[in-house]
Formats: sequence, C-alpha cells, structure tokens
Amino acid sequence: MQWSPRVGETVALGAIGLGLALAVLAVDTAGRLLVGAAALLVLGLAARDLLLRPRLQAGPAGVVVRRLGGRTELSWPRLRIEVRTTRRLGVKNRVLELDTADGPDDDGTLVLLSRRDLGADPEDVARALHGLAPQ
Repeated sequence: MQWSPRVGETVALGAIGLGLALAVLAVDTAGRLLVGAAALLVLGLAARDLLLRPRLQAGPAGVVVRRLGGRTELSWPRLRIEVRTTRRLGVKNRVLELDTADGPDDDGTLVLLSRRDLGADPEDVARALHGLAPQ
C-alpha cells in the first residue's frame, strides 16, 4: 500500500505558483520581491509533492518514507505507529507518527506525516498500517 499527496492539490499548487510568477510582471519593485518569493515557495511545494511520490509505502519488511534527504526504511519489529492530535487556535490537527526509538537512550527515527503528506486521514492510514504489521 502507498500514500501520496492528492494529485489535485499538487496541480492546484503548480497553477497558483505559475500565476504568482506571472503576477511578478504586474507589480512594483517591492511587490516583485514578495510575490516572487511566494511563487518560489508554492512552486517548491508542488515540486516536492511530485518528487516524493509515493510519500509513504508499506510492504512485508516495513514502511518506506520518501524525504528530500532520501528514503528512510523503518522495519516492522521496531516500528511504533500512533496518531497525534493537537489543538492550536481552535484548529484540530492530526499527524501520523512513526517512531523506532526503543527507549529514552535510543535516538531511533521519528517521522511525522500530515494529512496533506499522505493524501488521506492519518487515522485511516494508521489503521491500515496496523493491519499490515505482522503480529
């Protein structure tokens, strides 16, 4: 099984980024800097979404997370899967937490993936991963 950002969101980011890049031609000097920076940021997010597909992939050996620094492989025996819910300024946010630390002295690996990263609800992804993990 695998999860990636939604294609529609990636296309929308690309279109918005291109629109901002074109808007640079229509604004004053100070506006060019701001709008140009926004265009680069949004186009960078769209490029990241395209390059890191699939973002999370689960198989018999464990899960593989694609990041800008490369692939991170997490094996099932050490993997702890949890969904963290936080509330900030009245907005509830859930992230999928994948952790391989065995204790306080073990650094392990911690990966946090949002709904946008996964293209699905983190609760649903966690349930699917728990179903795939060997008992």
